[in-house]
Amino acid sequence: MLRRLASLGHQASADEPMSPSPGDEPQEPRSTGGLAGVFKGLAGGKLTKSPPPPTSPPALHPFPQPSPAPASASASHPFSQRPERPDAAPPQHALHGLSPDQMELFGQLKNGSLNERVAAANSLRYTIADFPLNPVLDTWYAGKDLIDQMKPVHARQAGWELLTECVKYQSSTDLERREYFQTLTASANPEDFHLQLAAVEDLTGRGRNVSGFYYEIFPLLTNWLQDAYKAVRTARRQVSRGSVKPSKGKSLSSGEDKNFSQLFAFLKDIIKFNFKYASDAVVGNLMDILLKICMNTNVEEDLRSCISVIDAMVTFGAIPNDRLKDCIQVLSSIHCLVPNLNKDAWHTLSNICRSHHGQSTVRILLDVLRTFPTVLDKDKDKDAVREVRGALSVLKKLLSKSTEKGYPAVPFALLVDGLASISKSSSVKISAEILKLINSLFDGPKGNVNPILLEEHWTPILSVAAHCAAKGTPAAIVESDGSIRSPPLKDDASSKPEDGIPSQLRFLVSRIESLLIQNRSEFLQRDDCIEFFTKVQHALPDSAAVLVISYLKEYRSCLPSEGQWKSNLKLVLDGFYLDQSRRPLTRLQALEVVVEVYDFLCLVQGLVEDEPVLDLVKWVLSGMSEENDTLVLQETVAFMVNVAETAGESLSDDILDAFKSVIASEMSRSTASTPSTQKSGSAHPSDQTVYFANQSLSNVVAKGYVQVFLRSMNKDAAKSVKAFTALVHIARSNACEVDARLTAMKMLFRLRANFEYQVHASAVIANEGLAGSLYRTESSLARKLAEDAAQPPSRLSRTEQGGHSRATRGISFTQGQTAERAVPNRSNTTPRPAAQQGQRLWSVPDADALPEQPHSRPSHLLLSHLSADEGADSSAIVLNMGSWLDALLSLFHQGCDWEVYSFILVHLPAQLSNRHIFANAGSHIQELRRVFCEMIRMNSHQEPPSLSGLRRTDVANCLFHSLVMIISYHELFQKMDEDEIVRTFVHGITDKTAKTCIHALSVCCHELPQSVSKSLVTILQKMSQVITQPLVAMHILEFLACLSRLPSLFVNFREDEYRIVFGICFRYLQYVRDRKHSTRNSHASEPPTPSMPVPGMADQLGQQSLTDDLPQYVYALAYHVITFWFLAVKMPDRPNHIGWIAKNLFTDVDGSASNEEQAQITLDFMQRVAFSDASDSAEDPLFKEKIFGEMQHKRWILGNSIVTIRQAKETGWAEITRRYPSGTSSFAVRVEFPSVPSRPAEEGSYATAWEGRFQQGTTMFPSHLLMQLLSPTPQIYDPVMRPIPLPEDDSVGRAIRLFDHNSTVDGHKVGVIYIGEGQTKETEILANTIGGPDYLAFLKGLGALTKLKGATFNTQGLDRSSDSDGQYTYCWRDRVTEIVFHVTTQMPTNLEHDPQCSLKKRHIGNDFVNIIFNDSGLPFKFDTFPSQFNYVYIVITPTPRFSFAAAREMSRKREGERGGSLPFFMVQVMSQPGFPEISPAAEPKIVSLKALPTFVRLLALNASVFSHVWAYREGGEYVSSWRNRLREINKLRERYGPKTFPTPSPPPSTLGGGSLATSSGMMGQVQSPLQTEGSRPPSGVRDSFSSLRRSSVATFFTNVSTDQASHRSSMLSTTTTDNTEIMPIHGAEALVDSVDFSKWT
Repeated sequence: MLRRLASLGHQASADEPMSPSPGDEPQEPRSTGGLAGVFKGLAGGKLTKSPPPPTSPPALHPFPQPSPAPASASASHPFSQRPERPDAAPPQHALHGLSPDQMELFGQLKNGSLNERVAAANSLRYTIADFPLNPVLDTWYAGKDLIDQMKPVHARQAGWELLTECVKYQSSTDLERREYFQTLTASANPEDFHLQLAAVEDLTGRGRNVSGFYYEIFPLLTNWLQDAYKAVRTARRQVSRGSVKPSKGKSLSSGEDKNFSQLFAFLKDIIKFNFKYASDAVVGNLMDILLKICMNTNVEEDLRSCISVIDAMVTFGAIPNDRLKDCIQVLSSIHCLVPNLNKDAWHTLSNICRSHHGQSTVRILLDVLRTFPTVLDKDKDKDAVREVRGALSVLKKLLSKSTEKGYPAVPFALLVDGLASISKSSSVKISAEILKLINSLFDGPKGNVNPILLEEHWTPILSVAAHCAAKGTPAAIVESDGSIRSPPLKDDASSKPEDGIPSQLRFLVSRIESLLIQNRSEFLQRDDCIEFFTKVQHALPDSAAVLVISYLKEYRSCLPSEGQWKSNLKLVLDGFYLDQSRRPLTRLQALEVVVEVYDFLCLVQGLVEDEPVLDLVKWVLSGMSEENDTLVLQETVAFMVNVAETAGESLSDDILDAFKSVIASEMSRSTASTPSTQKSGSAHPSDQTVYFANQSLSNVVAKGYVQVFLRSMNKDAAKSVKAFTALVHIARSNACEVDARLTAMKMLFRLRANFEYQVHASAVIANEGLAGSLYRTESSLARKLAEDAAQPPSRLSRTEQGGHSRATRGISFTQGQTAERAVPNRSNTTPRPAAQQGQRLWSVPDADALPEQPHSRPSHLLLSHLSADEGADSSAIVLNMGSWLDALLSLFHQGCDWEVYSFILVHLPAQLSNRHIFANAGSHIQELRRVFCEMIRMNSHQEPPSLSGLRRTDVANCLFHSLVMIISYHELFQKMDEDEIVRTFVHGITDKTAKTCIHALSVCCHELPQSVSKSLVTILQKMSQVITQPLVAMHILEFLACLSRLPSLFVNFREDEYRIVFGICFRYLQYVRDRKHSTRNSHASEPPTPSMPVPGMADQLGQQSLTDDLPQYVYALAYHVITFWFLAVKMPDRPNHIGWIAKNLFTDVDGSASNEEQAQITLDFMQRVAFSDASDSAEDPLFKEKIFGEMQHKRWILGNSIVTIRQAKETGWAEITRRYPSGTSSFAVRVEFPSVPSRPAEEGSYATAWEGRFQQGTTMFPSHLLMQLLSPTPQIYDPVMRPIPLPEDDSVGRAIRLFDHNSTVDGHKVGVIYIGEGQTKETEILANTIGGPDYLAFLKGLGALTKLKGATFNTQGLDRSSDSDGQYTYCWRDRVTEIVFHVTTQMPTNLEHDPQCSLKKRHIGNDFVNIIFNDSGLPFKFDTFPSQFNYVYIVITPTPRFSFAAAREMSRKREGERGGSLPFFMVQVMSQPGFPEISPAAEPKIVSLKALPTFVRLLALNASVFSHVWAYREGGEYVSSWRNRLREINKLRERYGPKTFPTPSPPPSTLGGGSLATSSGMMGQVQSPLQTEGSRPPSGVRDSFSSLRRSSVATFFTNVSTDQASHRSSMLSTTTTDNTEIMPIHGAEALVDSVDFSKWT
């Protein structure tokens, strides 16, 4: 029986259907079924309620039937076929005896033929029903033979119906009833069983009356039950074989099923009313049949019927003791295996448990557990498993019930013993049921713990749970999020997921976890729970794992002081840390425990062996190569970095190798995946920004390499070299992740070396300007986005549609391009783009560029160069920086991702500025120079992505910045290499890189003068071709201004080459004039361009936009360049340029005359230096009356000058002083008279007439010299041109004295500040009184040391009387400019009386420009010296910085015979926010000490000029001293000159003259022909000048005639008669003629 049930336990309904659907192929019936089959059906198949009946010919019935009963099978249910009396039968009155008709029928029944008997039986049964007093017994005997099994069907049916009516007679005696019972229960045809059963039911009154057969009914029903089950099984098998199929569209129940069901119902009624007549043996037999049916049936209704009968036996009687065990086992199995009958089975079991069999039931259940065999027979294995599962199911239910309600108690100890016994089974199902039971203990109906557990130790039962959990599949239990999967188990294919070990274990763990959290402190069984968690660690969710880790950490269970510390540590490592399915934070907490253990082992290193430490580290390293979570890897790498810092060579190598394996592993995964996919950590989304979870695994390792390098620089050079090599490899490999390569480069690009070649890492890189050009700063990106947003919609739409159009200017910071675009022409390598499109991986500034702050002290172990004669540390190692440059060269050749390429472009120049770091990489520097020059010349550098908003010129611009830094390595290059560098810069002038190249050429002028000189003409021609390019005007003019002070570069210039320079300046003057002219035309009420500012008139130049090249500065700078370069022209050639220069200075863009003040003073200066290089001459202080006798003096306004003549009356000596706008000249002259004859003249002779008239001391007046030398008669036509005498009064004298206060040179003041080592505060910096040797050498080259006390020049605020600002200062002066340097180290310092150094601050705080010699070793901050007037700081930083002693030694070597290498300095111009870029050093430049003073002085001069223009940009234009002197002269002319004039004639031709008499002041009062519209030249002339704006300077030169004969002479013959008519000259030609002094010289 049990084997039968067990064999059915593995039969699935899908594999062996109990009731096939119509159309299914017939199947062979299996010998399995029963209770386990029902369970299988509930688990996944369909249970067979009752098989469909076989179809056969219908049976005949004596009474009407809707459908006849089948002939070969049982008929319909007897109750549904109950006959009814026909309406034709008339009702009869109750009579005693029979009527004649009835008697006739009775006779036919008794003696008639078979058919007659059948008909009579059918008739009499109605009579018996209607007349109960009829002689029933006689009728019974007459018709009982009709039910004989040999009779035909219709006869038997009529007989059964007749007898059934007979047994209903209520007055039958017990003997009669016994007769009835024996007849009805006799052997009958099986097809008539339903009629037989119906008759017996009627006999017993539905089980209520068994009189006459009290003790026979139970055995009868027992036998019938057994036979009925056999019949129903046979019928079901026939259906399963397909011998009989139901009709289409119908599903009929078989007659056997209905008979079987009716028999169960009748049996239940019999038990209910007559159980007292059943003996234990009879009940035992019935129980055996019921249990047998349960064990063999596979129909759920059969089980339910059996349960209901057993329940009736329990309710109305009792189960025999010897059958109790089997009954309990079967019911418990049904309770466990058949979910639909769970309640029915438990109802019966609960009744048993609350009966006197309660404790016996518990004992039976526990015995099933305790007696479970450890070694099972294969045939009995499934039966035992079924029994155990059933027992566990019932025990689980019992444990949830209260003893107060009559349920028996379950002993906990026996229960645990039983569970421990069965937990040894290999059955997964048993383990799952055990876990269900244990879960019921921990989670009661109200969510509380079962009271049975409160006072018990939990270790035994949790050990059982752990033992059961071990049979689950670990990988299938815990997911990365803590959830549990339930994959198919090998021996439980039909179990539900929620019933499997994973789900049950998860529930148990969750429940215990909640108990631990709720009762953290007072929980007595906490240790038991944690121990259980350690045993099932594979199944713990992360929240529970955290509890275990916290417990181990709290009680220090992993430290060697604990006996089981190794096993606990193994749990932490293998169970939590190395389990990659767990959440990162859980693994990180496990790693914290590991780190704590490592720290403890290191602390007690002498007390424990070394092996545990090594094993622990290697244990952690074992899973690193397979790690796929960035957070865990990041903390692991941080831990390994700490270990490597103190580890030996072998262990550190293992750590670095583990780092390498991570990169190799990710590279292999990336190769197998989609190339364009950026790795960002497998466990985290790409948009996660917290805790660097979006970085690649390689990037984490790259940071580890960086940390190892930084920490080992000063401890272990070999270790740092290995890390350096790894970083170079990462940066070089295109297969590596982009963010990792950037991390490596952030470290490598920060490497620097000091003066002793000691390597260090710079924390800051000054490259924001260059980064901004690639939109890698926040401000530049915001500006670009704003520009894109302001674009017209049509353009944006074209951009969106075109995709690759160059008009596309959207922002994207990734490659996003094809391989052929990413790679230069010379290589076919295709780099793998790694960054996602639109992802910006780096920007400037980057505060997190390095994972930790580098050491402030350079490494004494890591060197960039090692000299044989230097005593370096024996353990020092030279870092192979050549490999780093080789990697960069490889990337330039092969191409790379745009993020990497752009990073190199921005950061390489700053590193190249540190020459000492590449001291051993000379060949690589040479190759780098060659590659850069070739890429720029061939335009073969990598093109930026189309969506980046950048172009090739932006890339070239960055390459030019690197090439500028390579200039400082020129000692490595040959002359041809230097020439190629210059030619490369010249090549870039014609592109949008013009500004960068012009700045670079400014450096080349000082560092590569011969190469610049060789290409200078080409440079000027290139510049002349880009004069129309925006934003380069000031840079070209600044370059020309600097170049003019380096005469060695243009010593071989020809005349036409000088004119290229002048032509560039004229083009920019015309540009400014054109803008003024356009503005004047837009304001009709505005007067013509005045020479002097009119009050209330807006400053047009000052209002120009910064994007317009700052016209006012360009205007002033252009005149300065003309002045400087005129001085640069050889003196014999200067007159040849005067006419051409004058024509362009005094001709406006439209061909009209232009008489600007700046043009006048420029020509005034040219007049003074055209034929002499003599400087200003001052009045002779010895020319006094006490020496030369009585004197007279007089003053005149003569042209644009003031002439003063002091005449000695007696001696004939005179001093002529002429004050020009551009200077002052003084001459001492003496009139020589012929000697007087020694003898008297003869009387009457001609000589006697003169006798006495010539004598010593002949009187002469100052006017005599004026008339004889400066202003001879006649003064033709124009009174304006005539000398204007000035009265001899105090106002004129005062005006002359004020005039003399205006300097004859352009004066500037520039502060010079020295910052000592480590100084950052203003006070300590200003308190310096001495600087280093290089600083002193710089000062010597900056200017001449000049004594201040008694100085006669403008000291720009420095005290000249009491030395309060020091005794000396440095000054520099040429014919045009004078610079006074406010050197703070030469000013006295008295911290007691002036602790804030305010006396120094008052000078430098008011200087527009300050030179900062930053020897602090720290970056200079613009706000170090707060002042609103400090516009520009020129910061000089030694690269590298030398110590004071080293600098002094280097200086001695340079001065001595041994010589020494020149130090180099980084020069950068820093300006106030909003201040435009106006210097070649706006981006840092590297200059040698030899060129430094000259280079910085020129920067300071240009910056000062611009600062003056900038300072007056809002309140008016800046007026130079020359222009102020001119205005003072014009003021005197206005006051003392004639008030009304006739129409002036052309200007006279005297040298002094009146050539500039038509000055701005006079022109403001008199409308001369020069200003009339009619005086303008024809349109052809105008067009020729207009075309100048559209042509290059070089073209313009070819159209200008240099034939001096073409100039119209402005001299008028003194012999002209009144009849001679001279045609007047008008307009610009007249003005030019009047000022071209070269014609009369």
